[in-house]
Amino acid sequence: MNTILQYTILGMIILMFLFNLFMLFGWRWIMKKMVGKIGKIILSDSYQENIIEMIPGFRHVGVQNILENNLRTASGDILHRPLGSSKKWPHLDPITFLPAQTSPFAVDGEEEVDLKVTIGPNAKKPMDIEIPLIISGMGYGVALSEEVRLSLAEAASNVGTAINSGEGGVMPEEIEKAGKYILQFGKTEWAKDENLMKQADMIEIKLGQGAMMAMGMKISPENLTGNARKVMGLKENETAVIHEHFFENQTLKDIKELVDELRSITGGVPIGAKMGAGGKIEEDIDHLIEIGVDFIAIDGAQASTLGAAPILSDDFGIPTLHAIVRAVNHLEKRKMKGKISLIVSGGLFIPGHFLKALALGADAVYIGSAILFSVAHSKIFKAVPFEPPTQLVWNEGKFKDELKTEDGAKSAEKFLTSCTEEMKIALRAMGKRSLSDLSKKDLVSYDDTIAKYVGIPFSFEPWMDKTKNK
Repeated sequence: MNTILQYTILGMIILMFLFNLFMLFGWRWIMKKMVGKIGKIILSDSYQENIIEMIPGFRHVGVQNILENNLRTASGDILHRPLGSSKKWPHLDPITFLPAQTSPFAVDGEEEVDLKVTIGPNAKKPMDIEIPLIISGMGYGVALSEEVRLSLAEAASNVGTAINSGEGGVMPEEIEKAGKYILQFGKTEWAKDENLMKQADMIEIKLGQGAMMAMGMKISPENLTGNARKVMGLKENETAVIHEHFFENQTLKDIKELVDELRSITGGVPIGAKMGAGGKIEEDIDHLIEIGVDFIAIDGAQASTLGAAPILSDDFGIPTLHAIVRAVNHLEKRKMKGKISLIVSGGLFIPGHFLKALALGADAVYIGSAILFSVAHSKIFKAVPFEPPTQLVWNEGKFKDELKTEDGAKSAEKFLTSCTEEMKIALRAMGKRSLSDLSKKDLVSYDDTIAKYVGIPFSFEPWMDKTKNK
């Protein structure tokens, strides 16, 4: 038996030696044969039969469009694309800040910078937060898992900001963990709990969002499982329904009465509305002013959601940059800037985006997609490379049980802290000690079209204050 084993081992060693020898000296021959065969096919097959037809085909139709059309063909159903549009919308990147180097001078790095923000200053009970970064509405069950929601609530509390409930269920322990809680009053049955309203620091009436506009959805029992169903009060086989309207034959008068009712129930916390940014944004804002809101949340076309029909994400709405500028200009025209707070979201991923949105006139920004990748940071390779990292955060994600609340909270808190510190550095570099000192006067753009419409200097021309006479 020992002799057989010895011969087996010797044979394996010889085979490995011969294989390595062949690879050492024979790889060029193998490559030449392969390239020759492939080259002959590519350079001689007719175009209609040639694999290179895919190159102009992909360029003409687009790789993503071809892949998504194959998914449409496979399912015969509406696609539900997560994480929003992939279009290249005009954005904030061509805008830069003006540094303070000679007059004024930069602020010393040891000096503190005040980032505190008040939302709904005219409300009886305004909401004060330590930083202008708010965790966006990504609902429990309809999007995120229990672990992720609790992680984000804890992170929000630790950095002194607020978290939005989204359209999902609300866990009592989530409100307990959160520092400041924004209840999104959605078009669902489970959003109408008066007890939850009384615990909220702010109420947001969801009229629409950037990735889906005002459209609702239906979620089957198979796609909404676990504790979330109990929290939302759904029966065993009941489909969760998010409606398009709050009322039958809905009117603006109905929404105004809803605002008044919510204000009465909550005792005076800010009542506002969220909407997707559209081409008639001024008209939409006028209606919200008439309704009597304390804040407006505008979601630009770069926004995302768990799963929206691509036509809604790609072919509706206007870019976040356009929305901020137009909304701020219109609030100023109506003499409501500073009275009605403006929260902006959609495609804002990094500290530079956040601070530019604030410089353009937003009072705070919602952060969604960026913090989802952050909360899953420590466990990302549990999913990758065979599944996307978002499978760690969705309520029905394959790896949601891998993410523990304490790990997610720590990661999300570090992300928010890092972003906050970067924003403070930027403010010091502009010679400022407070976010309230930041304005459009601190911006310049190397895109002449953006400079013109935003109302800031174009970097190819000598600097002059474009806002002096406004």
